[in-house]
Amino acid sequence: QVQLVESGGGSVQAGGSRRLSCAASRYTVSSNCMAWFRQAPGKQREGVATFDSDGSTNYADSVKGRFTISKDNAKNTLYLQMNSLRPEDTAMYYCAAATRCIYGLRTPLYAYNYWGQGTQVTVSS
Repeated sequence: QVQLVESGGGSVQAGGSRRLSCAASRYTVSSNCMAWFRQAPGKQREGVATFDSDGSTNYADSVKGRFTISKDNAKNTLYLQMNSLRPEDTAMYYCAAATRCIYGLRTPLYAYNYWGQGTQVTVSS
């Protein structure tokens, strides 16, 4: 019944910006940990950012200072604002939800109960 519906992916030039959205249904974003992951071809899935129910956020070193994770509780939606995009940011981006993610980006993947369908972000030089 729970659905995480992503949008906002696409192609951008290096240095550009993009905002990803993840709209949740039958699930309360504010009461749970929400996270963004990404996976590039030939690489393992990696955590990008987490936003726990206590308000704490964590970012991968590679995106710190460029990406911002946020929640709009009124819209029950998770966002990822991506600025100063680089070609190495090219990946399929996924949103995910867990009850808690107290270990931030080190939270095991099995803790995430729900996943979005993924949205492709391609950054060209």
